[in-house]
Amino acid sequence: MSGYEYRKDMPFKNVYFTGIVRDKLGRKMSKSLGNSPDPIGLIEKYGADGVRMGLMLSAPAGNDIPFDEAICEQGRNFNNKIWNAFRLTQTWTVADIEQPESSRIAVEWFRSKLNSTAAEMDDLMSKYRISEALMAVYKLFWDEFASWYLEIIKPVYGQPIDSKTYNATLELFEELLMLLHPFMPFITEELWQAVRERKAGESIMNQTIIDLVKGKADAALLAQFEDAKQVVTEVRSVRKAKNIGPREPLTVEAVGANPLSALDSVVLKMAGLEEIVVVAAKSEGTAAFMVGTQEYAVRLGGLIDVEAELKKMEAELQHLEGFLKGVNAKLSNDNFVAHAPAAVVENERKKQADATQKIATIKESIAALKK
Repeated sequence: MSGYEYRKDMPFKNVYFTGIVRDKLGRKMSKSLGNSPDPIGLIEKYGADGVRMGLMLSAPAGNDIPFDEAICEQGRNFNNKIWNAFRLTQTWTVADIEQPESSRIAVEWFRSKLNSTAAEMDDLMSKYRISEALMAVYKLFWDEFASWYLEIIKPVYGQPIDSKTYNATLELFEELLMLLHPFMPFITEELWQAVRERKAGESIMNQTIIDLVKGKADAALLAQFEDAKQVVTEVRSVRKAKNIGPREPLTVEAVGANPLSALDSVVLKMAGLEEIVVVAAKSEGTAAFMVGTQEYAVRLGGLIDVEAELKKMEAELQHLEGFLKGVNAKLSNDNFVAHAPAAVVENERKKQADATQKIATIKESIAALKK
């Protein structure tokens, strides 16, 4: 009102309410209670960027901040992850050799992923949802860049990386640092200066992410890549469940069609596969899994101990049949069905359907192993 009275204009358009910082017991931090941590001590232990990041991750807009020193540790761990990712790129020998197909796809995919996240982050920042913006770029770096991209392009031990992939990786790393800079100014400046030689006075603070925000993201490629990641994850799960070594070459069958054939080079490398073949029907002695509506099967051949596997499956079958018996007893009780909340009854029916499907799958697998 004072703004209109004295300036004849709206004084501001946005108001940002910050929450109260609380301790582990939910009490407001105050000098009288003596429950406030020493910020200098936290910075010395976790680093300034670690403390900043930890606080921002736990501070959704307008809500109170439940402070726990563990969130600063999470921030420090993320700093270490960024630093280690940079150090990894510095250990590679670069050569003018042909770019592998898997690396070409990885660069194209991550460029789309980075542009998509930059646009998401820009939208969140415009709405003052700062912790969500930080979480978006945190996941981009940890889950996508470090866990997938670097693993796909990483050369075989003792072999060089091609210059095209290496240069693209440094460029992507720089852009990631720019997205992270508002939240973690110190490590991002340090690494940005170290990535390549800079001019005197040049700083990451003067860079812009506008090109990233407006950059194109290939939605179809991003969706396909998610499916490819799921195939890799399922194959790794089969290896773990069947005690098959990570270096043991495997063959995967795509039943009916292979909708991810364009990404085969990525799947082969990340899942340690020998080949992916399209079949009309899955072979006997395979471990099947679904990715969306597409069925895949891992050929096991003589890689597993049949007796041990049968014993394991029969124990799981017995457990599921006992579980299903209990669910069926509930659903056959008219009193339960009539008086229990609809959501509870529906949940029991879902358990019944899931258990029935799992039992059928296990029985099919047991029959295949006994042949």
